[in-house]
Amino acid sequence: TVAAFIAEPVMGAGGVIVPPAGYFQKIQAVLRKHDVLMIADEVICGFGRTGEMWGCKTFGIQPDILCCAKALSASYLPISAVLVSDEIYQGMKGGTHEVPFGHGFTYGGHPVAAAVAVETLKIYQEIDIIRHIKSVSPALQDGLRTLASHPMVGEVRGVGLVAAIELVEDKDSKRAFDGKRKIGAFVQEAAQEDGLILRAMGDTLAFAPPLIIAANEIAQIVDKTAQALDRSWRALQSGRI
Repeated sequence: TVAAFIAEPVMGAGGVIVPPAGYFQKIQAVLRKHDVLMIADEVICGFGRTGEMWGCKTFGIQPDILCCAKALSASYLPISAVLVSDEIYQGMKGGTHEVPFGHGFTYGGHPVAAAVAVETLKIYQEIDIIRHIKSVSPALQDGLRTLASHPMVGEVRGVGLVAAIELVEDKDSKRAFDGKRKIGAFVQEAAQEDGLILRAMGDTLAFAPPLIIAANEIAQIVDKTAQALDRSWRALQSGRI
């Protein structure tokens, strides 16, 4: 018996995997047919990362349960939340008359973290964070895609303010590097030496800049990434890695 299907709108730790068009529509059709709940993990995508308040809106997902964290407090304090549909809520509410629904923890709901989350949400509204993200995210996506012709780059993918560059040994066949060579880590270190923080997940370079990032800062990300790739390519050609 399958109770629920759990998915991120964009798979983060897996290498920023953006779903193809229609993917979640087909998934949800199967779930509805078999009465399986849809749980959306919005820990990374939530609060504007994909260009909408929720990744679910970006990809047409109608979750029964939604989990969020991280940007809920702009990462100033650890806090997370679970949102449920009215149908789920009514089921829990009605069931507690017979058996209490215990979903509380002694360390949960800390008033300071909750206050920070409330203030964060107010600030998001005041500065219209979604409008800002929509205005600057094309610069990130289009800028990084200019690097697609680099001999080390097999694919550039992303949406909103999250993106990834997949490094390959052979551009035509998309053959991956031998993991033992740690090419991604080399590029990451080269970028950091130039003041750019990115995350290498194997040989995939992940980008998730602050939601308040400015267009000129995005230009720096693209330029410094290009420089790091060029330095790494020269190191490859000389046999240093």
